[in-house]
Amino acid sequence: MGKKSALVTWMNGGKFVGTDSGQHSVVLSTREEEQHVGMSPSELVLVAVASCTAVDVVNILQKKRLHLEALEIAAEGEQAQDPPWPYEHIHLTYRLKGNDLTEDAVEKAIELSESRYCSVSASLKPQVKITTSFEILS
Repeated sequence: MGKKSALVTWMNGGKFVGTDSGQHSVVLSTREEEQHVGMSPSELVLVAVASCTAVDVVNILQKKRLHLEALEIAAEGEQAQDPPWPYEHIHLTYRLKGNDLTEDAVEKAIELSESRYCSVSASLKPQVKITTSFEILS
């Protein structure tokens, strides 16, 4: 994959804009910011790990020629009580919909993402315990 880059620019108060090398942006803000218009940096970590594994799971299921109609991943994180409040545990709950999805195929796709493909979860381990569960919706 090689080198990646991002730029974070302070707007005012507790507001920032993060921009990646492809010029895609996300607004960030602190909880103290009056309007709290953006995502908090620590919650952005949850979005990053969930979206990273989402890309993997979609790709793996499509390569298996399984019909995926919907995917949603809820990420919940527990942070330490003391500064700098690192994540200690993140749980990902996958909710999938597709008429030919099997528990075995979904479980294998999640396991492959977790053990082999997701760079974000690989960057967080072993310091952060990442657990998963899933449900196939009808």
